[in-house]
Amino acid sequence: MNPLAIDVVSIQSQVVYGRVGNNVAVPTLEALGLSVAAVPTVLFSNTPHYPSMHGGNIAIEWFEGYLQDLAARGALRSLRALLVGYLGSPSHALALLRWAHNLSRAGMNPRIVIDPVLGDHDHGIYVDDRLVQTYSRDLLPMADGLTPNGFELAQLSGMPVDTVENVITAARSLLTAKTQWIAVTSAAPDTWVPGEMKVVLVTRTDAEVITHPRLDAAPKGTGDLFCAALTGHWLNGTSLPKAAFLACQQVVLALRHTQQAQCAELLLSPVMRYPTMADMHL
Repeated sequence: MNPLAIDVVSIQSQVVYGRVGNNVAVPTLEALGLSVAAVPTVLFSNTPHYPSMHGGNIAIEWFEGYLQDLAARGALRSLRALLVGYLGSPSHALALLRWAHNLSRAGMNPRIVIDPVLGDHDHGIYVDDRLVQTYSRDLLPMADGLTPNGFELAQLSGMPVDTVENVITAARSLLTAKTQWIAVTSAAPDTWVPGEMKVVLVTRTDAEVITHPRLDAAPKGTGDLFCAALTGHWLNGTSLPKAAFLACQQVVLALRHTQQAQCAELLLSPVMRYPTMADMHL
């Protein structure tokens, strides 16, 4: 019997209630025709902004075992990408690094997209402070692409990010070693006009500013949705600029749906389809 072939290993948070982390990434990637293995780094009842929350980090021996057993089952022979989001601790990051190096030594070289989840302008850093250094020193050099928000870009680069030009300069400072591109979400908010916000896609030679609607809805998980959608479209052969555009539009569609339903948690669009240029003006 042949093993289940996995296209993407998605390594990030999981909640019982809500739509963040793998609860968003898995359905988004599967809707794009990709087979996904979800590896949790933490398991919580819900996100921390509710009055109660239970759970915590996945035990490191369990986390390492999840990764090792994927290889042991023969599921990674056609692996195309690693998608890395919220990490529980530096120990999880280092275990992931060791596992990724083992994949490389075994001749597997999947694309690696990292969403370096650290915090945001509203709340500051909301993970283990040591992860800033762990990302910079250990994880970013192994990534093909990164999807930080503006706050996270500032933390990782140590540079100002108040203008689009500064965002581009800061992003290019992280384009070292293997890393080829950075898509910065919620970029340079002081430059937004009412009702709009920006994503800046930066490579070594080009930079593209994508302006999209800003909705009066702020459920958790939009960054996770953006990263998964961009990764999925990119794996399916879409150019990076178009993949970033389509990811923006999937976020807009999801926020529209969430807003219309008056739901406290992010709702994915009920119609699984590729967004079009017309969706820019929804």
